[in-house]
Amino acid sequence: MRPRDEYKEQQIRQKGIEMIVKEGLDGFGINKLAKAAGVSPATIYIYYKDKEELITRLCIDVADKMMGFSLQNFSPQMDFAEGLKVQWDNRLNYFLQHPLDMEFIEIMRYTNFYEKVSQMLTNNFGAILGQFMRNAEEKGQLVPLPFEVYWSVAYAPLYQLIKFHMQGNSYINSSFTLDDKLMDKTLKLVLKALKP
Repeated sequence: MRPRDEYKEQQIRQKGIEMIVKEGLDGFGINKLAKAAGVSPATIYIYYKDKEELITRLCIDVADKMMGFSLQNFSPQMDFAEGLKVQWDNRLNYFLQHPLDMEFIEIMRYTNFYEKVSQMLTNNFGAILGQFMRNAEEKGQLVPLPFEVYWSVAYAPLYQLIKFHMQGNSYINSSFTLDDKLMDKTLKLVLKALKP
């Protein structure tokens, strides 16, 4: 068996993400990926048993990287407003630095491959985010909510603003840019909505 080559593996991963974003899952195949990555199909099978494992691994790795980035300089013991701001700033910065990852995760979120991502997120990050919520509730900084409602109110506005920013427009404006002032204003509204 040939040894692993980190450069080739990285090329496979990067080209795989690019292909799925550009052509969707229907246009994705091992032979096309091998050609785009400049490797043979046999090389891809050194790293992944089949196409499904490759796609699943891409999903898990991108989501893991994204969540790890979002928790930099964050602690579940932080006051709620400070902790949420750190997460918002981190998530925004990640997506601005890695726009392809954002598009990739958005595509994959609505596929069966995302089930493994959800399991990984629960296992790796659920305890941290759950503790942050419980601490905020105990401090009287957060109204008690089911996690899904909390997540929708706390993060969906940010993600939608990022999407508008990446598109450069919104439903009614032909030009849209997310700046610090607008982000702070939106975060204040979210914090107000989540306060007891």
